[in-house]
Amino acid sequence: MNAALGKTAATPPALQYDMISLTHTGRVREHNEDAVAYDAVAQIAVLADGMGGYAAGEVASGMATAQICARIARLKAEYPTVTALDLSTELRQAIRYVNADILRAARSNPQFSGMGATLVTVAFTGNVAVIAHAGDSRAYLLRQNQLRLLTRDHSALQEQIDMGLILPEDAERMGGKNLVTRALGVDARLEPDVAMHPMMAGDTLLLCSDGLNDMLADAKIEAVLRQYAGHPEAAVRQLIDDANAAGGRDNISVILVNARASA
Repeated sequence: MNAALGKTAATPPALQYDMISLTHTGRVREHNEDAVAYDAVAQIAVLADGMGGYAAGEVASGMATAQICARIARLKAEYPTVTALDLSTELRQAIRYVNADILRAARSNPQFSGMGATLVTVAFTGNVAVIAHAGDSRAYLLRQNQLRLLTRDHSALQEQIDMGLILPEDAERMGGKNLVTRALGVDARLEPDVAMHPMMAGDTLLLCSDGLNDMLADAKIEAVLRQYAGHPEAAVRQLIDDANAAGGRDNISVILVNARASA
């Protein structure tokens, strides 16, 4: 038998994911309603941008990050092998459950009336990232020094772009950018977008609230990530500093995940 015919495709080496986060109130808001959480062992990271005014938004975002992070960590602890499909199903269910909890809390406590949160989360298994989001919190991938947006905003502005009513290059000067069409705590029938993305050693995944990308163009975000490649702490600090220097009109939160081959 030809030796070449007997060979099988090599299995890519398993990846490890190093995570770091930073959140800041910004220069205008008096209170930080963003929340971030990650579990490097369970390979889950969650970022939520609270809505609903003083205190209430913070409650919603805190509930979202804590519950989703804990649920995925529990799944990983109970089952030695978790597929990307398993994670997709579990993330979708986790978001539905916390959405219902936020709605119940808002109904039962007048102080929390109208609270909600946008959300972006990533869970990893092997060489696959499963990303779920609702609202305008985003996920970006930097691969080989090229930045790509992995999520599509659930916003009135994005809907106008999708319908061809405005051009993407005109979007920056248009209204409706912060009017979200999907978020936790708004609709009991909330369905997040969930997608799987293959990961490679050297990839950098960025999760952020709109306080970052509203202040910084994608090209600027890419430049910072490239400049501080291999120095994640410096990268997240620089992103926050640059967003504040550009106006800091909202809370600013980032989670940075670097993928590397396991030793």
